[in-house]
Amino acid sequence: MRTAAARAAERVGGLALVFAAAPGDASPEAAARLRAAAGFVTAQEARDAAEQLLPRVQEVLASRAVLELPADPALGERASGGVLLQPLVWEEQIHGALVVGHPSAADDALRRDLAEAAEFLGLYCDHSQLAEAAGGQGSEEKNEEILKLSEALFAQDIELLRSHEKLSKVEKLKNDFIERMSRELRTPLNAIIESIISVLTGENETLSDAAKQTLRGALDDGTAFLRTLQNILDLWRIKQGELPVEIQDVNFREIVDEAIFSVQDAASAKPLVIEQQIGDDFPKIRTDVAKINQVLFLLLDNAVKFTQRGKVTISAQVEGGRLRCEVSDTGVGVCTDDQRQIFDEFYQVDEPASRRYTGSGLGLTLVRDLVVLLDGEISVRSEVGRGSCFSVTLPVQLAG
Repeated sequence: MRTAAARAAERVGGLALVFAAAPGDASPEAAARLRAAAGFVTAQEARDAAEQLLPRVQEVLASRAVLELPADPALGERASGGVLLQPLVWEEQIHGALVVGHPSAADDALRRDLAEAAEFLGLYCDHSQLAEAAGGQGSEEKNEEILKLSEALFAQDIELLRSHEKLSKVEKLKNDFIERMSRELRTPLNAIIESIISVLTGENETLSDAAKQTLRGALDDGTAFLRTLQNILDLWRIKQGELPVEIQDVNFREIVDEAIFSVQDAASAKPLVIEQQIGDDFPKIRTDVAKINQVLFLLLDNAVKFTQRGKVTISAQVEGGRLRCEVSDTGVGVCTDDQRQIFDEFYQVDEPASRRYTGSGLGLTLVRDLVVLLDGEISVRSEVGRGSCFSVTLPVQLAG
């Protein structure tokens, strides 16, 4: 059980606890005890978390249903994405619960992995209880049942190994495909964009205004497509650990001005203004200029996209060796349920919104991964119909 808890905690980068149900004929919701824990600094922290979660564990034991809970500040950052409780069931017998606190939103892959782990633990617990019941009495019927369960346990191990091997191969194929497609598409796309720019900037008076407008539209679409490809490649490089961090002196106000300039055309097409609230005495800092620039552009681009009128504001301050930057808007906002998923890859709030607001659903995912790469944190506050505010906090040094 300790090994299973450790693997579950390692899988999510968070916390894991394994509870055992009351043995015998006692109702499972009447009692449950902590059997193993992982991801905690001290044993007392694990016991405190177990005591806090025990009522919800009893719910799972009674219902035999998976339970997903929102983030609980008392469990710390390693459970900031929420808590998932999975019953340990084997052949209609409830044996306990696997509880996992994860730092990011749960996706289908995580739910599938934890369900497999819970199934394995359920089989293990069933095997252990049966072996204990046999009590060395040499019951032929009990021994035969234990032997069958041992074979099932071994088959389960083999199937899990095969599944993980298949997943590893699929992941490698996916990564190879993403890298190749991103790189090979960028070359002809760059050539197309350069050709359009050459025609638009050349002294070619034979083009009609309509033709120029069409070319400008094609240029905008091509540039957006190229940016999406770059986002895909950057996400892939981050996952592979191949996107280095390069620290240098940074004039943060200049980066903000550059990011605002990049989204100004889209903003000017609406009754929308972009304001910055950054003092003239803002200090120079040391951080990765390219990644900070990318984070600010993506946040501003997202704010402009989902704000039809009103204002987008960017503010920043440095205090205690940390840069805190906020991008707020008066746009459509995001409901509470969706706020836990907006940083997931390709996630968009709903299909009608996907059609109305163009995009791949990768921008906020890349923002989160870049912020994490810089050892920072990102959060969102939002209210439907009133706008959103994204807050980024990064460790920085003051430039000498």
